[in-house]
Amino acid sequence: MPGGLVALLDDVSIIARTAAASVDDIAAAAGRAGSKTAGVVIDDAAVTPSYVTGLSPARELPIIWSITKGSFKNKLLILLPGAILLSEFLPSAIIFILMLGGAYLSYEGAEKVLEKLGGEKHGKTVEDVIDDPAKFEKERISGAIRTDLILSAEIMAITLNELTDLTEWWQRGLALAVVAIAVTVAVYGTVALIVKMDDVGLSLTKRPGEFAQALGRGLVAAMPKLLVTLSFIGTIAMLWVGGGILLHGTHELGIHGLYDLTHGIEAAVEGATGPFGGFLGWLTFAGLSALVALIVGWIIVLVLHKVFKMGHGPGDAEAH
Repeated sequence: MPGGLVALLDDVSIIARTAAASVDDIAAAAGRAGSKTAGVVIDDAAVTPSYVTGLSPARELPIIWSITKGSFKNKLLILLPGAILLSEFLPSAIIFILMLGGAYLSYEGAEKVLEKLGGEKHGKTVEDVIDDPAKFEKERISGAIRTDLILSAEIMAITLNELTDLTEWWQRGLALAVVAIAVTVAVYGTVALIVKMDDVGLSLTKRPGEFAQALGRGLVAAMPKLLVTLSFIGTIAMLWVGGGILLHGTHELGIHGLYDLTHGIEAAVEGATGPFGGFLGWLTFAGLSALVALIVGWIIVLVLHKVFKMGHGPGDAEAH
C-alpha cells in the first residue's frame, strides 16, 4: 500500500509538472502569436474611434461597450471554435483565410487612400444629415462589429499560424482565448481612453491651478489631431499588414518571385545602412508590403465599385 501510494503521488507530481509546462508553453505561444498580430491590433485601435466621432459624448462609452461585447462574441463564440476545427481537420485552409483577410485589408486601405485623394465616398458619414440618430447609432455599432469580425478573424488566423508548437487542440484553444481576450481588452480599453480624452481635458480646465488648466486645454486641442493621426496610422497599418500577408501567402503557395524581390531589396537596404540596417530594412519591407497592398486594393476597389457597382452599405457608417 505505501508503495502504491508513493507511486500514485509520483504520478500526480509528473502530471502536475506536465500541466505546468503546458501552461508555460501556452503562455509563451500566446505571447509570440500576439506580437505577430500587432499590425492588425494597431489598425483595430486606430479605426474604432471613428465609430463614435461626431456622436453625443454621453453615448460614446455605451457604444464602445456594445462594440466590445460584439468583439468578444466574434472571437470567443464564432472564430475560436472555427479556428480549432480548422487546425484539427483542415489546417491547409488557414493560409487561404489569411490571404482573404489580407486582400480585405488591402481593399479597405486602398479605398481610404482613394477617398483622401478626392475619390467617391461609400456609405453615410457623420458629415451627412442624420435623420434618426438612434437608428444611425445602431447601424454604426453593427458596422463596427462587422469590421471587427474581419479584423478578429485575421488576428485569430495569424495567431493560429504561430501555434504550430502546440500539438493538442485544447492548448491551441487556450492560447487563442488568451490572445483574443488580451487584444480585445487592450484595443477597446485604449479606444475608451482616447475618445474620453477631451472630456478629461474639459474637466481639468475647470479645476484650480494653472498646470491643470493648461494640461486640460492641451488635451482638448490635441484630440482632433490625435484622431486624424490615428486614422492615418490605421490606413498605413491596413496596407502594411495586408500586403505582408499577401506576400507571405504567395510564398507559402509556391509563388516566390515577389516575395524574394521584396526581401532582396530589404537585405540590400540592411547591408547599406550600417547600424540602422535592421530598422531601415524592416521599414523598407513594410513600405513595399504597403505598396503591394495598395495595388491589389485598388484593383479590388475598381472591380467592386466600377464593374459590379458595389460599395459599403448604409450600415457601414464609417467616418471617412
